[in-house]
Amino acid sequence: MILKMLAWLCVPLTAFAQAAPEFEPYSGQPGKDVIWVPTPPALVEKMLDMARLTPQDYVIDLGSGDGRNVIAAARRGARGHGVEYNPDMVALAQRIAAREGMADKAKFVHGDMFEADISRATVLALFLLPDNMRKLKAKFLGLRPGARIVTNGYEIDGWEADEVGRAGGDCVSWCTAYLYLMPANVAGTWRLPEGDLRLEQNFRTLSGTLSTGGRTIPIANARLSGERISFTAGLARYEGRVKGNAMNGTVSGRSAGHWRATRGS
Repeated sequence: MILKMLAWLCVPLTAFAQAAPEFEPYSGQPGKDVIWVPTPPALVEKMLDMARLTPQDYVIDLGSGDGRNVIAAARRGARGHGVEYNPDMVALAQRIAAREGMADKAKFVHGDMFEADISRATVLALFLLPDNMRKLKAKFLGLRPGARIVTNGYEIDGWEADEVGRAGGDCVSWCTAYLYLMPANVAGTWRLPEGDLRLEQNFRTLSGTLSTGGRTIPIANARLSGERISFTAGLARYEGRVKGNAMNGTVSGRSAGHWRATRGS
């Protein structure tokens, strides 16, 4: 009898404790900077379609919640990670990724989205409030030219979307997405053989002048898409590609040929 009592006393207390229930988020759950509302699966797929996702892409989601954006991208062969402030959400996303066999491509980390390093991203897939995205605009502008930002429900204040898409099927709310193609940084003074090109930039909107032959000609019909730039100065139409502090391309109109410009310090 004594031996039985001693054996009973040696049983760990955890054997009598009930297993803690697994964390389950709910729509409208409050967070540090946003409340959590899940993006409908149909819109997740629409967002990735709009981003023209490929297996070569690296996807980052800020405020990644249960990880559905990054996991859906991993199913298409891409890699990426989500940044989430709620550690329970991080653990949930990790469990879902492991269950679906995507843990090697879809990673999740605990962190503050305003402090996160997004420099690796070729695609940002986001569901954030306009104020959140306003605070992140300077960080967005650091992305490489041609990177894509696709957002659920809300536009980025002051930026014109390259594409607006809507999910069909059984999507009834949060069904609209906005795509932004990140432009090259072209603001500054550029030296051409024929004179100086001065450009001012607000996201993809350009204005400026070309000083040549003692004249200052305003540029018109300017377009900037990723690394591609085009504008008209007088009778000449310039089209080309930007690579850091150099750009080159073809010119047509008054004369035809190639042009090259370098940006001064």
